[in-house]
Amino acid sequence: MTRLAVVRGAGDLATAVGRRLHLCGFAVVHLEVARPTVIRRAVAFASAVFEGRIVVEDAEARLASGPEEALRFVETGNVAVLVDPEMASLSVLKPSLFVDATMLKGKVRPAVPTSLGLAPCVIGLGPGFTAGEDVHAVVETQRGHDLGRVIWKGQAAPYSGIPGEVGGAGAERVLRAPCAGSFQGLAAIGDLMRAGDPVARVGNQDVNASIAGVVRGLLHDGLEAREGQKVGDVDPRGDRRLCFTISDKANAVAGGVLEATFAHVEPWLTTEHTEPTEKDKDGEKNLEG
Repeated sequence: MTRLAVVRGAGDLATAVGRRLHLCGFAVVHLEVARPTVIRRAVAFASAVFEGRIVVEDAEARLASGPEEALRFVETGNVAVLVDPEMASLSVLKPSLFVDATMLKGKVRPAVPTSLGLAPCVIGLGPGFTAGEDVHAVVETQRGHDLGRVIWKGQAAPYSGIPGEVGGAGAERVLRAPCAGSFQGLAAIGDLMRAGDPVARVGNQDVNASIAGVVRGLLHDGLEAREGQKVGDVDPRGDRRLCFTISDKANAVAGGVLEATFAHVEPWLTTEHTEPTEKDKDGEKNLEG
């Protein structure tokens, strides 16, 4: 396949990227960990790891057992999700495009780092990458004037640790684990909550909403949370539809990836160059004359 894209990660931003590439004619395979800690599960292909399949807007992702099955899935028009944190499948997949969308933000260095040698075109999302060194391009993920901008030299803005503002709420919209323990949702994504309502439980402690709004995201039940970890998100706008559609931020980032991708259409995307036939030459003559 000359248009096979591998996306490392399958959270909400990675999903927006994979969906956009899929709609533009790419075969897309997402690589994930065995127990993904995604929050916006309703719009994350990572949910296929737990459920076997998920439809995000107009794209269906299916969990594959290995790279060969992943290739079969994409050949039939689906997005594939593969549990492969070590990226061993790349030797079989041989992508022409690799996007690192793990959003580690430079805080953690993965066991297998992203590098220019992974594919003819390598793109990184957000901080932690340097365009021209470990990736060909970086796409800005921080909200603000430069969101979605393609960086061809240097790095994205450093991770601030401050949650972006949504509907006038910043840190107060984020639900965090009060202790270490097993996570259990007491509400569902899309539920309307009042300030003080219990949304989830970690260990034997409740996690209460700080503001009124709709539950936009929750950790998957049964995952182990560490103290202070983000386990949910309450959207003060109260619009349930927004929980099940890709966000403005994610769409802006996906647009940046698409820009960076097609800026390299020649020669990396077109791997076969054939000489024009006599019929082609005759057609060219007719157009000229």
